Amino acid sequence: MQYMKLMNLFCNIKPKDILQYLPDAVFVVKEQSGEIVWINEKAAHLFELTREDLEDLNFNDIVENGVELADKSSRKDVPIIGGALTGTGEFFIELNATLLDDEYLITIRDVTAMTNVLVNAEKTGRLNKDKNLMLSKLSHEFKSPVQSILGFSTALTDGLGGEINSKQQKYVKIINKNATELLYFMDKFFEFSNVESSLNKFSFLTFDIVNLIQNVIKHNENILKNKNISINIDDEQLKNKTVYSDENAVKTILQNIIELSIKLTEIGSVTIELSTPELDYVQKTGVKLIKNATAESYIKISVIDNGIGLQENEIEGIFEPYTQIDKLNKKNIVRSFCLGTAKELVKHLNGSIWLATEVMKGTVFNVILPVEKGAVKQDE
Repeated sequence: MQYMKLMNLFCNIKPKDILQYLPDAVFVVKEQSGEIVWINEKAAHLFELTREDLEDLNFNDIVENGVELADKSSRKDVPIIGGALTGTGEFFIELNATLLDDEYLITIRDVTAMTNVLVNAEKTGRLNKDKNLMLSKLSHEFKSPVQSILGFSTALTDGLGGEINSKQQKYVKIINKNATELLYFMDKFFEFSNVESSLNKFSFLTFDIVNLIQNVIKHNENILKNKNISINIDDEQLKNKTVYSDENAVKTILQNIIELSIKLTEIGSVTIELSTPELDYVQKTGVKLIKNATAESYIKISVIDNGIGLQENEIEGIFEPYTQIDKLNKKNIVRSFCLGTAKELVKHLNGSIWLATEVMKGTVFNVILPVEKGAVKQDE
């Protein structure tokens, strides 16, 4: 009995009564002419006009190319973003249309706030990219004067400009030291800007990872000798020394990490450990496994030092250079440029990077990279 009462109730409800109370603005519009046949109260409220005023207008008067958008939405059965006009100004709408005989049933909702967020995000992303592109192209102009200061101060120290007294020698050494630090800072800053601007052209090939690490170690020979630090490669757990990746990107990642390990170590050693990680472990680090991955699809590189380690406040945001601006610590900013560059490159190669550290006990930098064709992004 109750069921029959409900059925009779629904049968007596007119379709337009239902449309009247929908949360979206509803229009019934003639297919050919764009004449507005009917609207609900929500439509009048959205467009800030009375129902009578709206029904005297053409749909194209209030929605830019309104009939064309309705046709497109109806044919493709998808919502369309467009522009609309109220009594007080313009706004963005999402329009859904269905053609019934010779009339469009159109629902409209205001998406201005969402659209503005997307537009601003797009503008910000484009501006950041343009900024980094400009910085990368101007890097030589910035670094050239510093390189001149460094060169001439070295020449003065070596006596090429004539004999200088001990006090002058001291000042020149200070100039040289600061110029060296500034040039290093600029190198890391522009390196990060270059990577962030997507200027890097990636080239994937097969190479010997151990040989690459040995070249990176050779590049750091001077600082290793000055600090009397030994550096070792442990590749006993590695099943295959040849990997498929971008050699220059991997070299930059390792150079930045090994550099930091050496800087954190005053006495002792640095060990570079290579291994073939289990797939479950790889997945836990956030790497999305490739289809049909095997035990040799990934490589783990750990750079282990027994140096001073990092304090908790130094770790926060260490892979994000922009978070370091408020921290008045030059070392933190430089480290973040190094690790920010490494993170961006690792991300492009579909890998993961993280660190573990303990004050006065050392730091471990870990990188996992895919090393099989098809497991990395390629700009081919």
